[in-house]
Amino acid sequence: MTASHQVKLKPGDTIGILGGGQLGRMLAMAAARLGLRCQIFSPDPDSPAFDVVLNATCAEYADVEALELFANDVDVITYEFENVPAATAMVLAARRPVLPAQKILETTQDRLIEKDFIRKLGIGIADYADVSSVEMLRAAIACIGLPAVIKTRRFGYDGKGQAIIREGDDIGQVWDDLATRSAILEAFIPFEREISVIAARSADGQVECFDVTENEHRDHILKISRAPADIPEALAAQARGIAETIASALDYVGVLAVEMFVVQGSGGPQVLVNEIAPRVHNSGHWTLDGASISQFEQHIRAIAGWPLGKPVRHGPVTMTNLIGDDINDYEQWLTVPGATVHLYGKGPARAGRKMGHVTQIFPRED
Repeated sequence: MTASHQVKLKPGDTIGILGGGQLGRMLAMAAARLGLRCQIFSPDPDSPAFDVVLNATCAEYADVEALELFANDVDVITYEFENVPAATAMVLAARRPVLPAQKILETTQDRLIEKDFIRKLGIGIADYADVSSVEMLRAAIACIGLPAVIKTRRFGYDGKGQAIIREGDDIGQVWDDLATRSAILEAFIPFEREISVIAARSADGQVECFDVTENEHRDHILKISRAPADIPEALAAQARGIAETIASALDYVGVLAVEMFVVQGSGGPQVLVNEIAPRVHNSGHWTLDGASISQFEQHIRAIAGWPLGKPVRHGPVTMTNLIGDDINDYEQWLTVPGATVHLYGKGPARAGRKMGHVTQIFPRED
């Protein structure tokens, strides 16, 4: 039996969270409502999650002594971002259960390993190829065709570490600009819409999925999410089934997001998986106000060894990210009927920085 199956917290116990951003902040707030304490570990002294917990550790992820002291103060450890250094996870896992498990990070931190994992499950994905030199890139393009998307295998998010390659582009320059020797080339997918499934899985194998969410990106950053997605129920069921298959294959404990594309196939619309996020996810923020239980509470319940909730959506929901200077309009949102404003307590607004979000619940259409 693994450590994950032995975790059973009680009210008053402490959860350690790696990362001090808005996701860590909202996880800590969800835990507090359930009578659980949280301690944040983050190298950033301005971490907004520090504002909502009594105890926090501000230290580098490579600081072994700080990690050991942090582990001694908590009962279980989780994380708000998937790029936790492998050495950090190893140090902590030797002392306390880390959920989701370290081996899941090894799969999802590397795009090539993740794609191989998804393909072995028989789940549809875009064609892809491993690329570690400009010569390999040219060969991959000859096989996959253009347009295509090149991405670093690690550490990319919100459009960072990737580029679209089109006919006529200088392939050598594209490779140099990516500034890596470890990349993956993916076929460009002419999708109809982008969707995601937020799924929670407990240590005993129970899986609960939220309604499929439809996502709209601007400048590679999520701007608007709508639930439910405007897709046929059969396709939504397929998407939820894919998320459940992935969570079960990973022996996952906690909340994960599976991002997908809806494309037209010969037999009608179908879904292709884009990527897995082993954590609570921006496209699930609507659940804070739009469902009977939020993704954050589900994650806390799962890693605490508590029963998962059955998510019930309150009505059609829209989540709008407040990015950069959008935060300056927060007062206008406060007067919108049915809207709930969430501000993250971050410092100065910067272009591309997520400063908050707004959820709006609309009357049900009968």
